[in-house]
Amino acid sequence: MCENCSPAVAGKYAELDAFIDGLKLDLTDERRRGRLIQILHRAQHIFGYLPREVQQHVAAKMAIPESAVSGVVSFYNYFTTKPKGKYVINVCLGTACYVKGSEGVLREIERVLGVQADTHPTADGLFSVSALRCVGACGLAPVMMVNDQVYGKVTPAKAVEIINEFKAKG
Repeated sequence: MCENCSPAVAGKYAELDAFIDGLKLDLTDERRRGRLIQILHRAQHIFGYLPREVQQHVAAKMAIPESAVSGVVSFYNYFTTKPKGKYVINVCLGTACYVKGSEGVLREIERVLGVQADTHPTADGLFSVSALRCVGACGLAPVMMVNDQVYGKVTPAKAVEIINEFKAKG
């Protein structure tokens, strides 16, 4: 558990501990490492990302080196060590999307939200913006995604409409 953390953060650690304890890991059995990805998925779900403190906590709970945990976190693209917004906006900058204007879409999103891609979430924590190289939907170029929802043939104006829909949801 963390020292000097807020009750909300302490509650998150307690939730993670309950999950790990529920797995009934045998800390003398090397096969426990096979549960690491499952535990990291749950930790990221709980915390929203995997800062070093959470990785250290997982390592201690599993009785494995912190380097083993950070190695898995850094290897898999799914895991993130930086906070993300509730809505993660990804704009494809692959060749087909780029040629059809995705850079203009990205710039408009950055302007409207007041954040640069691949930096930090908006001040309200609602949005993160990232640029991707290809999402495999070239026929829909230019493409943007919000979480797992794909939007095709997006213009800068359409991107703003989409953002406003998510802002309304909160």
